[in-house]
Order: sequence, then structure tokens, then C-alpha cells
Amino acid sequence: MTNTPRKPGFHVAAFATALALVVVLLGAYTRLTHAGLGCPDWPGCYGFIHVPSSEAQLAHAEQHFPEAPVEAQKGWNEMIHRYFAGTLGLLIAGLAVHALLRRGRDGQPLRLPLLLLGVVIAQAAFGMWTVTLKLWPQVVTAHLLGGFTTLSLLFLLALRLSGAVQPLQRAGAPRRLAAFALALVALQIALGGWVSSNYAAVACIDLPMCHGQWWPQMDFANGFHLTQHIGPNYLGGQLDSDARTAIHMTHRIGAFCVVAVLLVLAWRMQRVGLIYPTALMLLALSLQVGLGISNVLLHLPLPVAVAHNGGGACLLLSLVLVNYRLRSPVTAASIARAGRARALPALERPVAYPSQG
Repeated sequence: MTNTPRKPGFHVAAFATALALVVVLLGAYTRLTHAGLGCPDWPGCYGFIHVPSSEAQLAHAEQHFPEAPVEAQKGWNEMIHRYFAGTLGLLIAGLAVHALLRRGRDGQPLRLPLLLLGVVIAQAAFGMWTVTLKLWPQVVTAHLLGGFTTLSLLFLLALRLSGAVQPLQRAGAPRRLAAFALALVALQIALGGWVSSNYAAVACIDLPMCHGQWWPQMDFANGFHLTQHIGPNYLGGQLDSDARTAIHMTHRIGAFCVVAVLLVLAWRMQRVGLIYPTALMLLALSLQVGLGISNVLLHLPLPVAVAHNGGGACLLLSLVLVNYRLRSPVTAASIARAGRARALPALERPVAYPSQG
């Protein structure tokens, strides 16, 4: 750690990171309360910017959306999620504009804010398709992954703007293992999204076995059939029990793999002196494992299920921090030089002197 001054935009990036975590939790709450279609249109709700409530508004909703009766609670769950997501999108757009205006100054990141802007635009499209394609699992999972990607990139931007987290100057740092662990956790989050979008969280309600068997009857072909038909309403899921069991068990196996890899990574990290990042990662891992077990044994209580999504986000961010801390000093120096190099042309322009005759 050093006392490098924070760069302009740090506080906005940090606030946006916190807001992105709230949006992830709100998205989980919306899915788990079956409110993904609480508003059958996008970006409004039955043609309004809020959930219809007056008699005239309800009559309008019934006339234009006869197949989707107004359920105020579900509608508000969905709209509150959209309000927060829209606010986050505006903040990210502001960060991108700020980066463009300050490009080339003091190592100000430019590509990362622009990448974030692209991701949040894609997220808006996935949010629309989630509704218009009636919770098609592929889109719901992609939308969830987009939310976690937005959160991770904002956290990375905040780290870069903080100026406080420097690369580890030590040989033997487990950089490749940390990168693999990050990818594995991202894959496990994708599996969790597939579990959620196919309503497979309670396909197994016992531990450590499933339906009293170590290897129950499962249908992997249909469970991971990635070209399901577009058209039917996927609220509640369309798969049979064997397919959902296959999804659930795959997520469990993924959890065992994540635990094993992160324990090895923690051992390697403490050997090179990374005590605090290791402790944070293990704390997030322990929390997530405990929440996952509670989800099964308690049959998916809403607070625990939402917290499990938050735990996944915290575990992912801990791996982002670990990888940022373990990044190569050469890479970190090249990033800093690139920022300074963009500023040099303006300082090195030749001065035009008046003619002497």
C-alpha cells in the first residue's frame, strides 16, 4: 500500500460500485419473488413510468394488457429495480464522459469507463429482452452475468482510481492460479444464474445427498439445452424434475471445485504475505458456502436466497481484488506510462517563434 493520491472520479466510482451491488440484490429479489414479469412491457409498466393505481390507469392496463393482470407488489418490485438500474446507468455514462474529458491526464483510465458504458448499454437490452422474451432462461442468465460484470468492472475502476493498491513486488506470486480462480468463480455464478432462471434451487432438498442418493436420476441433455424455444412463458420454469436435478447437482459440484481451488490459492497467497486479501476471500467463501447450505436445508427462504446472491458478488469482488493485487508490476508500470504518454504530446509541441526579419 502507498499514499498515492486518489484520482478524480474515485468517489463517484466507489458510490457506483455500492449502487451496482444494490442493483444486483434488487435483481435477485425481483427474480425470487417471481416479479420478473410484474410489468409486461419495457421500460415502463403497463405504459406508465410507475405501477398503475388509479381506476383510469387500471382500466388502461386491462385494455392493453389483458393477459397480464396488474399485481401491484410484483410491479413495484420490478420498477424499483429499474429505477436503481437506470440511475446506475446514468452514473456510468457520467464516468465515461469524465474519462473522455480527462483522457491523457495523470494516468486517467479511459478504456475501462468506455467498456463499462458498453456493458451497461448491453444490460439495458438484456433487461428489455428479459421481459419481451418472457424470462427466457438464456437471457435471464446473461442479464444476471451482465450485472455481476458491471459490478466487477466498477470495483476495478475504483481500485485504479484509488491509487492505494499497488502490485505485489515479490517472486512466486500465484498470478495464474488467481486468474483461474476468478474464471472459476465467474463460471459458478453463471451456473447459479442457470439454477435460478430454471427454478432448480429446490430440485434437491437434502444434503449431502439428493433425493436420498449420491447420484440421483438426472437429465443433463435437457437441463443444459441452451436452445430452448422462444415463446412460452418461463415464469416458474418449463423443465421436468430430472432436468432441474441435473442443473442443481452441477452447481453443487461446481461449489466443491471452487472451495478446493480457493483453499489452494489462499495457502499460496499467505506464503507470499498477502494476509488481508486472503482473509477477505476466505471470509466471503465461508459466508457463501454457509448460505448455499442454508438455502437447501431451509428450502430457499427469501432473505437467505437474496443474501446468497450478495455473497456470490462479494466472493467475486474479493477475487477481483486478489488479481489486482497480484498483477504484474511490469503491467502496472506500463499502464501508468501509457497514461503519461497520452499527456506528453501536448507538452512537447514545438514553440513557434516570431520571424527575425
